[in-house]
Amino acid sequence: MSDILCVTNRALCRGDFLRQLEEIAASKPAGIILREKDLSEADYKELARQVMELCAAHQVPCILHTFVGAARELGATAIHLPLPILRTMTEAEKTCFSVIGASCHSVEDALEAQELGCTYITAGHIFETDCKKGLPGRGVEFLNRVCQQVSLPVYAIGGIAPGNLDTVRQAGAKGACIMSGLMQCENVSAFFTEIERTREEYVHP
Repeated sequence: MSDILCVTNRALCRGDFLRQLEEIAASKPAGIILREKDLSEADYKELARQVMELCAAHQVPCILHTFVGAARELGATAIHLPLPILRTMTEAEKTCFSVIGASCHSVEDALEAQELGCTYITAGHIFETDCKKGLPGRGVEFLNRVCQQVSLPVYAIGGIAPGNLDTVRQAGAKGACIMSGLMQCENVSAFFTEIERTREEYVHP
């Protein structure tokens, strides 16, 4: 099974967004996080409905983002949240989801997310990335500290590409999140083939 979570950003997509997601889902990532935070909740819900159907057709987990109400109305079982939103969720709301993720930017964030009932976290940003232009990455040592402090699966995020996947795996990460590389690549299948090659080399050097 893949150790890559696709994080969406339709603004980065050079072609048809849903067609790109179809190709990504066909390559069987660990999941697709639908992160379109600029949308209104109503517009997000409509897009999420389509993406959930697409993911279900390929048996790939669809992880909704930010909009807890829309996720519950759609019957989603997985949600990814910024910590400020996670803090406001009631225990009853949490029971609606079998998968809860949170974005963490410090060891303290990671420990809090674990305490609040997350089933996985993302930690970043690890490497310099155009999405955080001008901000240095927190680095692999930061990732390693997070992985050592929590018992949850940790996915590295920020500047991740096939060439540095081994580095984050060696730091203890369960896997990694990729946004720009998957939103912009013209050959999704080849991209995943390269990712899988790096994983095989990591497991069987």
